[in-house]
Amino acid sequence: MMDREKLIDELIRDEGLKTEVYHDHLGYATLGVGHLIVEGDEEFGLPVGTPVSEDKVKEYLNKDIDIVCSELDRNMSWWRNLDDERQRVMANMCFNLGYPRLSKFVKFLAAMQEEDWSKAGEEMLDSKWATQVGNRAQRLKDKVVNA
Repeated sequence: MMDREKLIDELIRDEGLKTEVYHDHLGYATLGVGHLIVEGDEEFGLPVGTPVSEDKVKEYLNKDIDIVCSELDRNMSWWRNLDDERQRVMANMCFNLGYPRLSKFVKFLAAMQEEDWSKAGEEMLDSKWATQVGNRAQRLKDKVVNA
């Protein structure tokens, strides 16, 4: 079973945590730990800077983690056979990229499934994503290779 509390700590470190509505780097209304505000969220349409409680941030974060895990379960059931550290890497990447973009990391995913950790690490860093997220990619690669 994946250590959810460790994943939460890692996502807060990697994504940041803001207790207000803000625009992400693409200009979308966001809050908490990278939660994209969508129609149906009570914060939908509220202006940037609107405060959001820490409890609400944690609620959204847990829901978003549930979505990530469900997408991985539905599409890559083998991910649950990985050790805790590597499961958290998969969840972290899926949280950051979304499942559709993660699914395009074909060589990385094949290496993970085959437990070829060195190859998986190489494939992680051989991507546009790695240049975009910088130290996060290196940290996650190190977890895959050294877990």
